[in-house]
Amino acid sequence: MASSSSCLSIHLLLFSVLFSACSASHPARMLFLVKPKPIILKYHGGDLLKGNITVNLLWYGKFNPSEKSIIIDFLNSISTNNSIPPPPSAASWWNTTASYNTGQSKISVGSQISDQNYSVGKSLTDSDITSLASKLATPGPGKNLNSFNLVLTSTDVLVDGFCMSRCGVHGSGRVKRRHGHRLEFAYGWVGNPTIQCPGECAWPFHKPTVGPQTPPLTPPNGDVGVDGMVISLATILAGAVTNPFDKGYFQGSPSMPMEAVTACAGLFGSGAFPGYPGKLLVDKKTGASYNALGVKGRKYLIPAIWDPNTLKCKTLV
Repeated sequence: MASSSSCLSIHLLLFSVLFSACSASHPARMLFLVKPKPIILKYHGGDLLKGNITVNLLWYGKFNPSEKSIIIDFLNSISTNNSIPPPPSAASWWNTTASYNTGQSKISVGSQISDQNYSVGKSLTDSDITSLASKLATPGPGKNLNSFNLVLTSTDVLVDGFCMSRCGVHGSGRVKRRHGHRLEFAYGWVGNPTIQCPGECAWPFHKPTVGPQTPPLTPPNGDVGVDGMVISLATILAGAVTNPFDKGYFQGSPSMPMEAVTACAGLFGSGAFPGYPGKLLVDKKTGASYNALGVKGRKYLIPAIWDPNTLKCKTLV
């Protein structure tokens, strides 16, 4: 089995670069003296995920029903169907991906596997993640452009690079089937950071490990770790659809690409700047911060996404 992954340091590079600027003696001077280069995500001519995309899930470790439902409802919320709420919604955020060459795509939840017995242990390598994701791969030769295999790890599972350099990844793997056929599939992984690194991978619902210690926001679904996972999941899913096999839309190196959402890291609402997520909506009853409505009355906080039409990062509020 072979694999290729885009290692998305979903929040961590943001902290090391941006928060360090905020901690400097003259932060405003540092932020405005250097004009940032414009973000242009160039299309590199490769295959993209299109049409009806099935997201298959492997729950690795212990997840309770509440945690699972937050994730499942988020995936159902970004699907374009008649039951979606009006903007600002998770579905309207997802519609931005249609401006890439993917066209309009519809997300649906497919098969689910629960591995509560930690079949390959509690300390996983990249190859372990790819191997687990391959269990969800559908039969048939060639590239699968209509599915995404997602591995989610619980709080007690260690994954190489988790917290130190990344909160999740997406990539592609190849598996050999009967008659010598090889299937190439897109996959992703996101870990629950509740115990291991909430300051890195659940910000802004937890105080950041470095930088300004602003008060954390109240998570919209009452779960710091899983609401943080939603942010990471949104990031890798948008990246996987627009750059599934390292030849889609990105800026920079294929091995460390700036993609649809990582190009806008740390931005959630208007007026955002390093250490401040931006102006958000607040639930009057719970005090929770959010920017997107979902199915079943759900609310989510979703990161900004780069819009090919305006060549700028786009927030929902």
